[in-house]
Amino acid sequence: MDTSPLNEALASSSYDKIADICDNLMLQGAAEGIEFHDEWPYAIHLLGHIYSNDINSARFLWKKIPAAIKEARPEVVAVWRIGQKLWTRDYVGVHEAIRGFSWSPEVQPFVASFAELYKKRMFELLLSAYSTISTEDSARFLGMNENDATNYVLQQGWALDSASQMLTVKKQAVVTEQKLDPSKLQRLTEYVFHLEH
Repeated sequence: MDTSPLNEALASSSYDKIADICDNLMLQGAAEGIEFHDEWPYAIHLLGHIYSNDINSARFLWKKIPAAIKEARPEVVAVWRIGQKLWTRDYVGVHEAIRGFSWSPEVQPFVASFAELYKKRMFELLLSAYSTISTEDSARFLGMNENDATNYVLQQGWALDSASQMLTVKKQAVVTEQKLDPSKLQRLTEYVFHLEH
């Protein structure tokens, strides 16, 4: 089986394409009757779905992985632990699962990229869900110590009340671009004219 598209995507850090490439290679191998389970990169495949935020596909892939492979490859189980934490919305547990395993050189850059992406997702979640949050809670959500998390959010324009150790969230200005359609303007003019007369 030709895994060069997968190798190229990994080499170029195109992690958002990994899940689709692996799915297509797996289907191709199954269609050709190739026995591929023993050498299949399940950790990378699972991580590809997790990176793409497709936890359902990761769950189904996990269920298809033979038990012997789950027992023989602890890295596959460690990647799935990240998926489990995402599935249960244990946001803090995701960071613990990432840091709780010594990743192989092939998988480590992928995991590091996911950790950075996840930190950005958590920041966006905090941005949309909170108006104020404690430095301790923000650190837990972002997977950092309190000083690093505080510095990170202060760089994003948040404000810190040193006395209470509370952060005030700076909401991003929502830019909505309204397009002026001449037909809408004409209908509005006719409607207003009708109301006035």
